[in-house]
Amino acid sequence: MKISNFTFIFILGISACSAQENLDTDIQIQQAILALPEEFREGAMVLGYKGSSELTVIREGNNTMICLADDPRMDGFKVVGYHKDLDPFMQLGRTLKKEGKSVKEIFEIRKDEIKSGNINIRDGSLLYVVSCQYDEQGQPIDLYQRFVVYMPFATAESTGLALTPSYPGGPWIMDPGTHRAHIMINPTMVEQKE
Repeated sequence: MKISNFTFIFILGISACSAQENLDTDIQIQQAILALPEEFREGAMVLGYKGSSELTVIREGNNTMICLADDPRMDGFKVVGYHKDLDPFMQLGRTLKKEGKSVKEIFEIRKDEIKSGNINIRDGSLLYVVSCQYDEQGQPIDLYQRFVVYMPFATAESTGLALTPSYPGGPWIMDPGTHRAHIMINPTMVEQKE
């Protein structure tokens, strides 16, 4: 990810628009695709906010990737990109959350859907996240990108991964042995240069 591109998107108006529900569709798209490596950005489907607080398709895609625009109702900034095979899992989580289900209920329902075969997560399905906070002037600070590699029911023993990072930025396994077991890769914070 190029920091200059990220900063340029903010210059287009993210800090000024972040509290509004009717963000410009083009800006939402440009921001959302930053979660992905450059070779996947052009053809990715983008879900964003168009005239309401409901997440909806704001750009159709023609590759295997889906991006979520920043939710203007949430503090800070976060965009997500993931392989389309993860979409049923992600969509179910969003639906259940909207219905008011607790984190525990969502966990159990998703687990049952995966165990029954209604939802399939392929080992190695990747999720990208780019986030930051804002300073007092509304400027982005603490730009951060992390990676999540889903491997349902994997364990530390089956992967050789530790349960916590062994060194800064190192991979580790989260939720081992469960349907949402995944490898976390949390690089150290990106320094922004003026």
